Amino acid sequence: MATATVTAASTLSWLHSFGGTPNETTKVADKNRVFVVFAQKKAKKTRKIILKEDVEYLGKKGQLLDVKAGYFRNYLLPTGKAQIITSSLLKEMKMEEERIEAEKQRVKEEAQQLALIFETVGAFKVKRKGGKGKQIFGSVTAQDLVDIIKAQLQRDVDKRIVFLPEIRETGEYVAELKLHPEVTARVRINVYAN
Repeated sequence: MATATVTAASTLSWLHSFGGTPNETTKVADKNRVFVVFAQKKAKKTRKIILKEDVEYLGKKGQLLDVKAGYFRNYLLPTGKAQIITSSLLKEMKMEEERIEAEKQRVKEEAQQLALIFETVGAFKVKRKGGKGKQIFGSVTAQDLVDIIKAQLQRDVDKRIVFLPEIRETGEYVAELKLHPEVTARVRINVYAN
């Protein structure tokens, strides 16, 4: 009992020097345990998030990032620009990526099949009014080729994907149809005067 009183008195004076009150010291001394916290390091809190849209100076849509908790809580979450990553969200993202890749592959295969059809047709024939020698009146345009493809193959083709050389004379030419970023079909065109 005497040691407990001495310990309590020394703790009381020591704790009092740090700004503790005698009531707090008495409670601690009654339990025969003294806990003193000198300094506590503040933990850096970050959140793992995924961006729902592009955020300037932070990242692009779909990007996984670590951001400070306050930035997420005060800006990204209220504006709906991000959400916290969960395991179910990661699974959904993976499934969405696989679906997108499958769709890209399907589009590419369709473009390859269409390119094969265009290349096996042979030469498309274009009639133009003739001038002197091999010259024709006017020129053959991408729209002319699109109209011929529609008439012969019943396929709609956008004229913006058709790349023609300048055609102002009769003869055989090669046009390119950019069906996909990785698939280009080469089509032969026979221009003759009537």
